[in-house]
Amino acid sequence: MAHKKGSGSSRNGRDSVGRRLGIKIYGNQYANSGNIIVRQRGTKHHPGKNVGIGKDHTLYAIKNGYVSFKKIRNNKSIVSIIETQTG
Repeated sequence: MAHKKGSGSSRNGRDSVGRRLGIKIYGNQYANSGNIIVRQRGTKHHPGKNVGIGKDHTLYAIKNGYVSFKKIRNNKSIVSIIETQTG
């Protein structure tokens, strides 16, 4: 018995929806407290000063200021918020 499907059948018509990951606020851009900076799977970018991390490894701003990305030893990326001086 042949295993040829009839015309019009599609066996690989499935695709998942994109997860909208990546950097949302880039370096030297202003972020308000609570703004999401990076959405990621795992810790590709690590939190620095004034940056929090969620249970899904999302990095977010704790204080208002400018976003800073910095590479340190072992090519590790640190995301920090540099507060603006007022007064």
